[in-house]
Amino acid sequence: MDDTEGELRADNPVSSSQFAVPPDRATKSVVTEDGRNLSYIEFGEPDWPLVIHNHGGPGSRLEARLLATSASKNRLRLLCVDRPGIGQSSGQKMRSYSGWADDLVTIADALEYREFGVTGWSEGGPWALAAAAYIDPLRLRHVSSIAGGSYGAFGDNWAADQLSKADALGGYLALRFKPGFRLMYATLGVVAKHFRGTFVKQLLSAVNDYDRQILAEPDVRTAFCDSSAECFAHGSDGLVRDSELLYRSWAFDVARIERRVHMWQGMDDRLVTDSINQTVAARMPGAVWHPVAGAGHFVAVGSADEVFGIAAAELGG
Repeated sequence: MDDTEGELRADNPVSSSQFAVPPDRATKSVVTEDGRNLSYIEFGEPDWPLVIHNHGGPGSRLEARLLATSASKNRLRLLCVDRPGIGQSSGQKMRSYSGWADDLVTIADALEYREFGVTGWSEGGPWALAAAAYIDPLRLRHVSSIAGGSYGAFGDNWAADQLSKADALGGYLALRFKPGFRLMYATLGVVAKHFRGTFVKQLLSAVNDYDRQILAEPDVRTAFCDSSAECFAHGSDGLVRDSELLYRSWAFDVARIERRVHMWQGMDDRLVTDSINQTVAARMPGAVWHPVAGAGHFVAVGSADEVFGIAAAELGG
């Protein structure tokens, strides 16, 4: 681990100005060389430095709305893209971390950016780490993994004894009973799309007071639910393929990532415990550890100003 930033505190995370959620933007798309469609929304000015955000799961391109105010405050062009089979992006049978890194470069090329940064929250964290592993550091100038679901970093479901009950079940099913894994996500999709009250109630029961305070903001709660529901726009197969890769042993070795990677973690995260990502950071030479005392899983929202402040500094924004 390269360095550790001083621990932040999150005693009073809610600020109405920080959590202002802008209206949805028109969906745009980039077509890959093999003809797939990658759908995204973006915020910020076209001449600002580019950050591509990797959404969580269940999540979608609409997650950008939760982070747009902080990104714009730091004069960053924020783009969030649906991963294959999620939201409005085309499906892809053979998913891989290196393939997604190629897709990120394809997007940057299409927008005519030589240099760019990536962030990833929750299930998006490992995809940000993959970008750090596969993309030339001369092009990829900033990487942040925020409360990342690093469940396959050191072997199949290596952190099983540290997972939340839901993720522990998901990991077991992903590796040992794939039909059950598919049923689990299909059920989640039905709840997220058609029973929003139940979806929110289940979420609130699983997180800490910090997260509940953030979700008490109506616009934040609505935007998060919109993003989660959009994940299942064409069924649950995209999320199933996405999540399965998280639990299986990763094709890249975090111990070989020497470039700087910022690791953000709420120290009271009830969904992704801090011990998981502390282990990843300790074994990754370029890691910069950013613990946030008292914060939960929604540290991505609560600490967005700080996350994008560092991104802007590294991208010259």
